[in-house]
Amino acid sequence: MLLEEQRYIHEDLERLEQGIADRMRDEPKQIHERLNRDHEVSQLLDQIQHQSRELLPLYEDKTGVRSKEILQIGSGDPFEEFYKQVASIKEHHSRYPNEQAENSENWYRPRKQSDDQPFLVESMFSGEEAYGRFFDLHASHESYLNLPNVKRLPYMQYLEVFDNFQPGYGGVKRADKLTDQYFKYLGELMEYLESFIRRTRPLENLGKVFGGWDKEFDSAWEKDEIEGWRKEKPAAKGSATDRTLSSAEAVWCEACEKEFKNENVYKNHLTGRKHIKAAEVLAAIHGDSVNGTSNGSAVPLAHRLKERAVAEREYRIKKLASAMKTERDDTRVNVERRQGMTERERQQELENLYNTTFKRQAKEAEEDEDDGGDDKIYNPLKLPLAWDGKPIPFWLYRLHGLGQEFPCEICGNFVYRGRRAFDKHFNETNHITNLKRLGITNTHLFRDITSIEEAVRLWNKIQGDSRKTNVDEGSIVQMEDAEGNVMPEKVYLDLQKQGLL
Repeated sequence: MLLEEQRYIHEDLERLEQGIADRMRDEPKQIHERLNRDHEVSQLLDQIQHQSRELLPLYEDKTGVRSKEILQIGSGDPFEEFYKQVASIKEHHSRYPNEQAENSENWYRPRKQSDDQPFLVESMFSGEEAYGRFFDLHASHESYLNLPNVKRLPYMQYLEVFDNFQPGYGGVKRADKLTDQYFKYLGELMEYLESFIRRTRPLENLGKVFGGWDKEFDSAWEKDEIEGWRKEKPAAKGSATDRTLSSAEAVWCEACEKEFKNENVYKNHLTGRKHIKAAEVLAAIHGDSVNGTSNGSAVPLAHRLKERAVAEREYRIKKLASAMKTERDDTRVNVERRQGMTERERQQELENLYNTTFKRQAKEAEEDEDDGGDDKIYNPLKLPLAWDGKPIPFWLYRLHGLGQEFPCEICGNFVYRGRRAFDKHFNETNHITNLKRLGITNTHLFRDITSIEEAVRLWNKIQGDSRKTNVDEGSIVQMEDAEGNVMPEKVYLDLQKQGLL
């Protein structure tokens, strides 16, 4: 029945909306969890649009079936229609007795990641992209290096200029841009950037954004405002000699846009295949034939359409790069950081990433299972907690003497529980540093002293005793003068200097 189908679709729409609300209630902490939530919400929104398209023709009722069903229910015997539907349901179950009934409430509920049901984003990104944080343009960089007449740039510099299509940066000369290889390179780069922004921003209306960019390009192309692709007028005769050359004998080649030292070198250059190809392209741009005779017409339409296709891809790449400026800057910083790392450090980084994502999820799942039992731990004696979060046994508590408290004034009146922890803290950095702040350098003599007053008094006593026991080396050696008088060496030298001996 159409009415039952309508009711079912309305129920499904409500469950889809509830599924979206359940997912948007909490903000995920990790980037891959947020991306997975956004992709799930995007799929639910697509399902809502699909169900709405299915529901709209039922309300329009172009065939009149819905009106007949309403009239039949309202005018006929309601019990007769009811029992007729019950009979059809029984007939269906008699044909399919083993059919399992599904609980529709569980269709759109959020589910946690597991081995059977991994996240949607697990297979969307490569390891270099790190769940949409960085670009992975290595394939595009290799395609760029294979282009003829391009500047050989390392990957680090390529990330900075891949959307700058001027010669010497991330592009080539205008004549070389019309090749199939360059057009294919632009297509691969544009396709990757569009795929990346679709994967990282699933909830944005990217179709509308791309449509706006296409309108901007069409308007700028009609006004001839696209940089690097403006219409060129045929150059006047002798315009090549009007350029500023390095010397009076130098000759400029308009087709190759290159300067030659003298006329002989220029004539030998004219027979080369590179010059002939460049001359043909220049003639096609200016509407001239290969032999140099002008037909006076505008730029050929086919040539201009080819330029438009290349310019459109370049324009789209520039817009995509500007829209993802944050990811681009992060990629450049990440590549620079990874270039200074060793292979062992890279492996350690991958292990840390694995530990912070998957193991944390497993730990949360275990905690959820543990929370299903007793939420409150019974600890009336207030025993210390072990590594598993449960109180230690009472016999272990008494064995280590954890019931005894030892305060230390030097450590800021910190209280240590148990003799073992108290004895151990005298060799720790905190206690030694606090003693040095009091001016005490020989710290190993102050074991078991916790009072600041006692420590200072003992240090002053040690300093005084060291001064008393310090024997003057000059009083140890004895000297004798000519008359037989014995005296210390220091006194003897002083008298000798004064001339009294």
